[in-house]
Amino acid sequence: MPQMIFVNLPVKDVAKSTAFYEAIGCTKDPRFSNEVASAMQLSDEIVFMILSHDFFKTFTAKPIADAHATTEVLICISRDSRAAVDAIVEKAAAAGGKGDVREKQDMGFMYGRSFEDPDGHIFEPMYMDMEAAMAAHADGPAHEPA
Repeated sequence: MPQMIFVNLPVKDVAKSTAFYEAIGCTKDPRFSNEVASAMQLSDEIVFMILSHDFFKTFTAKPIADAHATTEVLICISRDSRAAVDAIVEKAAAAGGKGDVREKQDMGFMYGRSFEDPDGHIFEPMYMDMEAAMAAHADGPAHEPA
């Protein structure tokens, strides 16, 4: 079995969020979905668990962050091409999200944009040409960690 990631996201309106995630290319898995949760599959290995606030609270005693006011996490998802990066951002904006919440990144070998879902969770779709990336960093990393 491949290793998978399940990203649990608290949302105010499960039905609205389910429609948003379907619009950006996710498939709802009805086996793990109901009125308080939707399992939204992006790929064979990535599933976004859309959970109502009340249901999400059963997993943690910590308060739920207002993702419109604070950054809780940046979710980077790879795409197969620059066009696929552009397409998912455009779909997100058309489906009630907010496109390009920061400037586009174009490093030649890597291209990325960003969007927010209706609850303010930030996604960073990106495309990387691995061959070009390796050539660009043949002498090592561009910068060392501080």
